[in-house]
Amino acid sequence: MKRLPIPDDVTGEEIDKSVRQELMSLPKTLAEDVARNLVMVAKLLDDEPEQAYQYARVALRLASRVAAVREAAGFASYAVGKYSEALAEFRAARRMTGNSDLWPVMADCERGMGRPERALAMAGEPEVQKLDRAGQVEMRMVAAGARRDMGQADAAVVTLQSPELASHSIQPWTARLRYAYADALLAVGREDEAREWFAKALEADQGGTTDASDRLAELDGVEFVDALDPEQEADDALKPVAESTVEESRADESKAEDVEIEDVEDEDVEDDEDDEEPEAVESEIEPEDAEAVEPEADLVEPEVQDDDAEDLAEDAESAAEARSEDRAGLPEKDGDDS
Repeated sequence: MKRLPIPDDVTGEEIDKSVRQELMSLPKTLAEDVARNLVMVAKLLDDEPEQAYQYARVALRLASRVAAVREAAGFASYAVGKYSEALAEFRAARRMTGNSDLWPVMADCERGMGRPERALAMAGEPEVQKLDRAGQVEMRMVAAGARRDMGQADAAVVTLQSPELASHSIQPWTARLRYAYADALLAVGREDEAREWFAKALEADQGGTTDASDRLAELDGVEFVDALDPEQEADDALKPVAESTVEESRADESKAEDVEIEDVEDEDVEDDEDDEEPEAVESEIEPEDAEAVEPEADLVEPEVQDDDAEDLAEDAESAAEARSEDRAGLPEKDGDDS
């Protein structure tokens, strides 16, 4: 069985004497363990009901035949909205003890399960007469809630009108009763009277069991801002960080744009260099082509000159022979004979 951690300073002696007497039927070690779990239920029920419910389940597994344990388990289930489970535990505790103290909360479990007509019927049962004054006031408030659940708002106002409501004495249930009456008046549109009874509830609420002050402020149109709201403080604390983060992101974006521009410029330069490369190739090829052509010119020109010289020589020889032939056919001069 899984056990939950319990502080060392919780001894189990903190529980009510009547509960300790019920636990005396258990072995001593087991009784101490159950008592310590019940103390944790009582400590956590108002502020941490889920944790209280877990401790109640441990106590229930250890001692399910003890009425006080079943009752504690019922209240823990009721606190976390497990109304069917709570009703079963309350019924078991009532069978074990035979008293009707749990009758009002059992009726409210019926309301929680969506059965207000059953809760209203329980308000008329003989068990209500066995309740003490506090129990009867609780039953009256449950009945009024059932009336409202059934859409009978005016009947809810009438149900709460009682000698306890008109009494000027302050009892543990006075603030809650006045608060319920004020809320019922507001539901039927009697706002001025509702404000008056919320003020009376606040006057009797010495333990702060209701939010009557907030309801009064709401009716007066006043809005309160919690200066110590942890969520607001967290939002305020995050604002500078968020702003700086935005600025940094903008700076990073501008840097990225600059880098992109530089990259584009570099790409343009590279493209220009690529465009110039063919010219460099042509300039390198031209000398090679020139060298390849020049030797061919040297080879052709000498052949052409030699042919011309031979032709000229042949023409000169032909001309000399013709002149010698002409001279042989001429008559000799007279001066030559003498």
